[in-house]
Amino acid sequence: MITDLDAREEALAAVTREAGELARELFSKPIEIKLKGKQDYITEADGQVERMIVERLKARFPQDAFLGEEGGASGTGDALWVIDPIDGTANFAHGIPHFCVSIAFMAGRELALGAIAAPMYNELYRARLGKGAFLNDRPMRVTDTEIKQAVIELGWSSRRPVRAYTALVERVLATGATFMRAGSGALGLAYVAAGRTHGYCELHINSWDTLAGLLMVREAGGWTNDFLASEGLKRGNAVLACAPGLKEALVAATGVGQANEKLERRMS
Repeated sequence: MITDLDAREEALAAVTREAGELARELFSKPIEIKLKGKQDYITEADGQVERMIVERLKARFPQDAFLGEEGGASGTGDALWVIDPIDGTANFAHGIPHFCVSIAFMAGRELALGAIAAPMYNELYRARLGKGAFLNDRPMRVTDTEIKQAVIELGWSSRRPVRAYTALVERVLATGATFMRAGSGALGLAYVAAGRTHGYCELHINSWDTLAGLLMVREAGGWTNDFLASEGLKRGNAVLACAPGLKEALVAATGVGQANEKLERRMS
């Protein structure tokens, strides 16, 4: 049982803010850019920021485990930090300021804490299970609307065929909603929590991109699919997060969360 969640919440906010400032500093400097795969960028900044995050958190909580996009898994136990040092790396690599640092903390199988720093916007998003979600210390709340007025962000991944995404766009547009893509899954989820957009969907995404934002959406009154099902933590999964009034339409249009729907019907 994790008993010192207050200390971890305090550390998380401070470390995420510091990591964001480091990312901002590195954004203004020439850096080495490589491709891990098709349109899958990695920069020197990713490694530097992740190492700093792990060092800071290990100094405070040496028994905790870590799962990072660049460093992989280390340590064992019920206390796990899940880290994306720079989400939106393609944006970062091309000089586009829409990127963030995303860190989540899991207590066993429970998603307990999340923080996202968007340093170029001077924004710090954070959430704690049962305690709400905040943007720069202001409470966040999802914005419900009719599907025909909704803005849905759709992510993209080379792990799924292009035709799956073009079909997804067609189905979302058929509901009457419009769509956008900004290149950061973590910020896409945070924007849903902040009421800036109304939903976020991606057919495959990794846990370090999503966990902090998923907690924010839930704590801001939104709905999300069960991302951690079927080895989602280690292998990634499809994700859907939205204002609650759009759940039925978006589950039907995207196909994400249908297992959740069937379970809820059986229990009702």
